[in-house]
Amino acid sequence: MKILKKVILVVLVIMIIGALFIGNGYNMYKEALKQMPLEEKIRSIREKENYTKIEEVPQMYINAVISIEDHRFYKHKGLDIIAVNRALINDIKAMDFIEGGSTITQQVAKNIYFTQEKKFIRKIAEVFMASKIEKNYKKEEILELYINTSYFGDGYYTLKEACRGYFNKEPSEMTDYECILLAGIPNAPSIYAPTKNPELAKQRQKQVMKKMIKYGYLTQEEADSIISKTL
Repeated sequence: MKILKKVILVVLVIMIIGALFIGNGYNMYKEALKQMPLEEKIRSIREKENYTKIEEVPQMYINAVISIEDHRFYKHKGLDIIAVNRALINDIKAMDFIEGGSTITQQVAKNIYFTQEKKFIRKIAEVFMASKIEKNYKKEEILELYINTSYFGDGYYTLKEACRGYFNKEPSEMTDYECILLAGIPNAPSIYAPTKNPELAKQRQKQVMKKMIKYGYLTQEEADSIISKTL
């Protein structure tokens, strides 16, 4: 009986703490919208110089981004429970916040409203914002926002800037090799920018290719061909 009471007490404490975190995250979300409504924020992004339209982007790049960042992108409504559970297990094992399980929509929410710092309350606010984005914008629009709010290193904040800066070409002119290379950079721009660490950029590119093969966007033969043509 004493053990049962202790279990109930622990559960209640966890629920109270959880409710506090969720409440604080929701308040952060509402405060962000109070400072600038979502529609106004999106409009300001679309007015950016070098804003990149989704129609300008090769399908290979889109496939690479979805594979490495959020392969269930078209199936969820902003939050991927499976990815969150996997990240939680890995974080507990490492006793650190090493993996967030963020969807592309959550990354858009973070990029346009919140800091890059890994804080639990911010993650909760991010989920609320991602849900609002999903309710108001189509998947293609969310992808377009992603490629215009992600940092690609070397001062490039849109895909068009990155293409011009790294390859001296427009997004529509990217080769398959370049598409896959760029898709891996936003995860850690300071590490994977090809001008900073060419070898690490290539290693990251190989990780992206493996994910593309895993999720059916590439065959091993196609991946080998992309690499061989560049070599």
